[in-house]
Amino acid sequence: MADFFHEDELTGKAYDSRLMKRLLVYLRPHARFVALAAVLLLIGSALQLVGPVAIMHAIDNYIVNSDIHGLGIISLVYVALLIVGFGVTWAQIYTMQWVGQMAVYRLRMELFSHLQTLNLRFYDRNPVGRILTRVTTDINALNELLSAGVVTIIGDVVTLLGIIGFMMVINFRLALVTLIVLPVLTVAAFVFRSRVRKTYREIRRYIAKLNAFIQEHISGMSVVQIFGREKAAYDKFTGINYKLMKQHHRSVLYYAIFFPVVRVLSAVSLALIIWYGGGDVISGTLTFGTLVAFTQYVERFYRPIMDLSEKYNILQSAMASAERVFRLLDTTPDFSTPKNPVAWDDCKGQVEFKNVSFAYNDSDWVLNDVSFQIKPGEKVALVGATGAGKTTISGLLMRFYDHQKGNILLDGIDIKKIPLHDIRRNTGLVLQDVFLFSGAIKKNVRLGNENITDEALEAAVRDVNLERFTKTLPNGLDFEIGERGVSLSVGQKQLLSFARALAYDPKILILDEATSSVDTETEMLIQQALDRLMEGRTSIVIAHRLSTIKKVDRILVLHKGCLRESGTHDELLEKKGIYWKLYQLQYQLQNSKAATRESV
Repeated sequence: MADFFHEDELTGKAYDSRLMKRLLVYLRPHARFVALAAVLLLIGSALQLVGPVAIMHAIDNYIVNSDIHGLGIISLVYVALLIVGFGVTWAQIYTMQWVGQMAVYRLRMELFSHLQTLNLRFYDRNPVGRILTRVTTDINALNELLSAGVVTIIGDVVTLLGIIGFMMVINFRLALVTLIVLPVLTVAAFVFRSRVRKTYREIRRYIAKLNAFIQEHISGMSVVQIFGREKAAYDKFTGINYKLMKQHHRSVLYYAIFFPVVRVLSAVSLALIIWYGGGDVISGTLTFGTLVAFTQYVERFYRPIMDLSEKYNILQSAMASAERVFRLLDTTPDFSTPKNPVAWDDCKGQVEFKNVSFAYNDSDWVLNDVSFQIKPGEKVALVGATGAGKTTISGLLMRFYDHQKGNILLDGIDIKKIPLHDIRRNTGLVLQDVFLFSGAIKKNVRLGNENITDEALEAAVRDVNLERFTKTLPNGLDFEIGERGVSLSVGQKQLLSFARALAYDPKILILDEATSSVDTETEMLIQQALDRLMEGRTSIVIAHRLSTIKKVDRILVLHKGCLRESGTHDELLEKKGIYWKLYQLQYQLQNSKAATRESV
């Protein structure tokens, strides 16, 4: 996974057959349409080759002989060729664009689906902006290849070979004169290819950096503004954006040089034809119609060469994108549902940790040999200083992470044998930092679960004291709250998260700092909602504010990753251990704040 973070800096092959084979898999369901597009392209290429021959015959057989009737017929044939060529080209482009969009749709759906299977450890290590680049920019690069590259590259090559073949058949010596400039063109194309390839890789790298930077700073805009970091953020953005612009300028420069070089070489070929062929026409060894046909073939010969240069850019861009997309698709989760899972349908709510140890980086242990048992329906609080391992326990219970040592049992079943869906269906987690999606309030409560009826949803909203707020809104539960719930207060967001948990009716409930950062009145509403929420459920409450957990059945005290104390509020105070010290510190802090308010 660490490699994924730096993969934008990797350089790969301009063409990789292994990657191409994987890409072509997405075209396989539409193989008939791809074949149709290929046939249409070959027909279109053939029509392009026939045109100059028709003009040659018109000049040599009809114009020279003043045959108006024959000239009219061949003119109609030529117009018919143009009309048919237009129709064939339109059908070919439409077909391949449709196929390309279908293939990209399937690939993007597969990628997004795969992202949802990856564990949180992956997202901890990889910036969101880079992942977003994979789903958007890299997929778009593959779209260009699948819809405009795969078949048309073949068509351009066929057109080139066909032109060379026709010229060789019509006049071998004049064809050789025409192709004298090919070595120079080959060298120019090779230099252009190597330069553009390097530049394009830099462009992709800076696009990924720019996306990551923008995503991070837009998400953290409040912090940027609070601490007056606008100028620093702007300067850093300017640096990345400037480097991206310079790389684009460099690629434009290469194209601005290469295309005129091709046109100059085309003009040189044309001049050689006129000079050499014109002499043959004067001497009577070459017809004028053949000379005109050759001039048209030269014009058409260099057009696919320029197209191939563009296609090469698309090809190497797509190879770089394919490597990153497939690297992401090949990233396997640290863990997933076991092959032979044990169904956990009848959840009673018993939780047991047996000598559990866990480290995020496999060396710095956050939990050390932790053991405890929670009975069905029991309300237990986890307390301790910051970094003691409280939130880590909730992450392990939800199986966002996998513990390295010991056993975690749910109703006596090893958590590693239970399907992930069953764990998260029976376990609810309410965080302090509530994440809300843009859309209606009821959509944020239901989260797409149509099994939650409107009656159950309204009951959940009412039971957690959110109804008094929703009634004041113009559309009630249909009120649009905006991205991340920007129109709601912290307390309202927490009440909404309680309603969400209550609507899903989990047997095990985890509350992670869910009562902090609110005013006194809202805290009372939240406390009432919590009492309703924890009723009849196994509840694990993680809290820094010890005053909020006096009513729980048991308190577990964690210190530096170890379980040091266990008991009720009164029992732990009598021990005068770690919990007593934490309580005294908070009590002194509260008294200090109260004294400060009185003095003010």
